[in-house]
Amino acid sequence: MCGIVGFTGRQQAAPILLDGLSKLEYRGYDSAGIAVRNGSEKTEIVKAKGRLQFLIEKTNGGQAVVGTCGIGHTRWATHGEPSETNAHPHSSQDCSVVAVHNGIIENYQELRDKLQRKGYRFYSKTDTEVVVNLIDYYYKKYQVGPIDALAKTMVRVRGSYALAVMFLDYPGEIYTARKDSPMVLGVADEEAYVASDVPAILRYTRKMYYIDNLEMARLANGAITFYNLDGDVVEKEPTEIHWDAEAAEKGGFEHFMIKEIFEQPRAIRDTLFSVLREDTLDVSALALSEERIRSFDQILIVACGSAYHVGVVAQYVFEDLVRIPVRVELASEFRYRRPLFSKNSLVVIVSQSGETADSLAALREAKKQGVLTLAIVNVVGSSIAREADHVFYTLAGPEIAVATTKAYSAQLMASYVLALEFGRVRGTISEEVFGSLLWELRSLPEKIEKILADKEQLQWFAAKQANAKDVFFLGRGIDYGISMEGSLKMKEISYIHSEAYAAGELKHGTISLIEEGTLVISILTQQALYEKMISNMAEVKSRGAYVMGVTTYGNYTIEDTADFTVYIPQTDEHFMASLAVVPLQLIGYYVSVARGLDVDKPRNLAKSVTVE
Repeated sequence: MCGIVGFTGRQQAAPILLDGLSKLEYRGYDSAGIAVRNGSEKTEIVKAKGRLQFLIEKTNGGQAVVGTCGIGHTRWATHGEPSETNAHPHSSQDCSVVAVHNGIIENYQELRDKLQRKGYRFYSKTDTEVVVNLIDYYYKKYQVGPIDALAKTMVRVRGSYALAVMFLDYPGEIYTARKDSPMVLGVADEEAYVASDVPAILRYTRKMYYIDNLEMARLANGAITFYNLDGDVVEKEPTEIHWDAEAAEKGGFEHFMIKEIFEQPRAIRDTLFSVLREDTLDVSALALSEERIRSFDQILIVACGSAYHVGVVAQYVFEDLVRIPVRVELASEFRYRRPLFSKNSLVVIVSQSGETADSLAALREAKKQGVLTLAIVNVVGSSIAREADHVFYTLAGPEIAVATTKAYSAQLMASYVLALEFGRVRGTISEEVFGSLLWELRSLPEKIEKILADKEQLQWFAAKQANAKDVFFLGRGIDYGISMEGSLKMKEISYIHSEAYAAGELKHGTISLIEEGTLVISILTQQALYEKMISNMAEVKSRGAYVMGVTTYGNYTIEDTADFTVYIPQTDEHFMASLAVVPLQLIGYYVSVARGLDVDKPRNLAKSVTVE
């Protein structure tokens, strides 16, 4: 949510800022702005409401704004409506301090009242302007440098923030501060960069630094210096980013989402092969001993959104293969309960970005209570990755579309791998079964490729459903978890009302919503539940529903009930989610395209939810 880019060096800053912000559009925003310094002259600030393209046009692609040091921002409105006035960057009254900010300042009203009593006046309704003026206040009152002014501000502020700040008295320098909102910094060719996510500056540098909570940094003269709250210098080692810069580009596809759907075979293959050693799994990188694995008496999977749906599927897989109790928790609810843990619990946090605010809070709560934590994340150096006791990195690569596809599939693969390894270590699956299941995992990428090769029929079907008002997804067991993800994909990018239901709950109210022509998508991959699902399909069809079925080749009796059927290859039923989700992703995508919507940047949504 929101995007920050900063640059200081020899080149003109504005084009670099605009280019970086364009790489962060997936994060969701409603306005954009840049602030650029030209040597010792005053800072020029340009803002625009709406799409980044408006700012690009307003600045002639950045050519109209001269200077080699600057900060830029795409804003997601929290305090104050979307407007040019409320857009970032914000400045103090005399423009001596200019800043951009991601996050939410919880005590902004208290601080605003204090500053007003000190003579400060405000032009916007944002919490960010309050922080800028608070920095200015401490900077002038105590006659201190930027680092000390930032430190005093950080102690006074409650909430989350990633700040990039320029001071009029320090031309060519950018200062940053962080608490609970992501931020990366990079250097190359005696120039320095800051951004809220790697893709924004990957074109310019692969040498990245991750700033920790309650730390600050100074970018100047092509170098970065880190400080703690006491103002002491903190030594850091850079991380080399191995993504191809082209991985964050569309590569000939119309949208990032369809590109990432087609990248799923590679994403799950890479994730599997990161731990596959011939006919066994090597998870030694997790640093989780077999003795510890045997000691667990319960697993809690905590996540948000699609990652939560991964947890729902993983619950079935773990309980069946490992024979251990599993609870799946919404991180946003988990953090406000007083959760009960056993001494030998394992808390698994699933997050693509590794910065999801609620998931990070859940991780910290588990650690506070002395419970072992394991993170499944896609971003090296992210907050969750750094703070968890053990980390399983998925290798999905950069995911740009707001609606996740390949990261979800890579998380599923990581869950399967852990279930197999836990089952082998605990003796709940034999070596023969382990080998058979591992062979099935190897085959998943090729089977997904077969589904993708048949995308035309799904495109045809989706075009006919573009005017649907309601869509219901039904499933039982693992298929219920799949239906949850399919429903989310439909609603978040097509804006069609969509819900997922455990099919057995139809008679408890849901069936009253079925009307003539209502689209019902049923998932039938679990053979023991196949006949029950057919009965549920017959129930809704008799009430006027138009029924689509997703099942495996061989289940041709479904055609007696379904109006339209999609067949997917056979695999072990534990892993069916990896295959059945692909047609649902494609349908959601093609419905959105048919409706003429912005697939990659759906309204009101952000890629990484880093605030509550």
